[in-house]
Amino acid sequence: MCQLLGMNANTPTDVMFSFTGLACRATEHKDGFGVGFFEGKGLRLFVDAASACDSPVAGFIKHYPIRSEHVIAHIRKATQGEVTLPNTHPFVRELWGRYWLFAHNGDLKGFEPRLHGAFRPVGGTDSEKAFCWLMQELAKSHASVPDVAEMTRTLAELMPVLHAHGTFNMLLSNGQALWAHASTHLHWLVRRHPFSHAALRDDDVQVDFAQHTTPQDRVAIIATEPLTEGEAWTAFAPGELRAFVAGNPLPM
Repeated sequence: MCQLLGMNANTPTDVMFSFTGLACRATEHKDGFGVGFFEGKGLRLFVDAASACDSPVAGFIKHYPIRSEHVIAHIRKATQGEVTLPNTHPFVRELWGRYWLFAHNGDLKGFEPRLHGAFRPVGGTDSEKAFCWLMQELAKSHASVPDVAEMTRTLAELMPVLHAHGTFNMLLSNGQALWAHASTHLHWLVRRHPFSHAALRDDDVQVDFAQHTTPQDRVAIIATEPLTEGEAWTAFAPGELRAFVAGNPLPM
């Protein structure tokens, strides 16, 4: 099973600590990794078909404090498609003049949608095919970028179609919000004042967030499995979809 990591914050924040925890899991999920950082309407994307344990690109991300309000990262354990760069998540498409970033954990069987227009997969994964279908259906449903609430309603109508074909845990962002859907394993937490100390589950790394934050900061973290000890992670219910804006999960 691939591993997902998402971050949504109310101020540009680095993801070095959480990505370090995620990369530790690449010993079992060694078929490539990627991470995308929104900067306004711009996007920095780093992908590598090598394991995050060995890749110099992963080493760079662990130590370079790129700050963003919206981050999606993924480490891959291949189920469909070869271990190649085109099959490495996250995937990116443009719609309504904005970048959309997507990563998937799961395995879809028999999903062969009719794709046309601008949204076609480059690689051979079920994940990229699902992303192209999502973009196509969103383009059909709206003439321009909908607000977050309307976008969430549309996604809620589309998720069961994908979920019906197998495991579909996903993260999606357009730099305005981060949407997360779980069919099996996905967890979230919000870090806010008063900030506390946290330790990674998979590495001997600890951080005191109070030394690196202000009382106004708020950060939501979404991960396949909890990354830290001593923090209150909440499991998604099967079929649950949540939108995160400015470090907060929106009411369902």
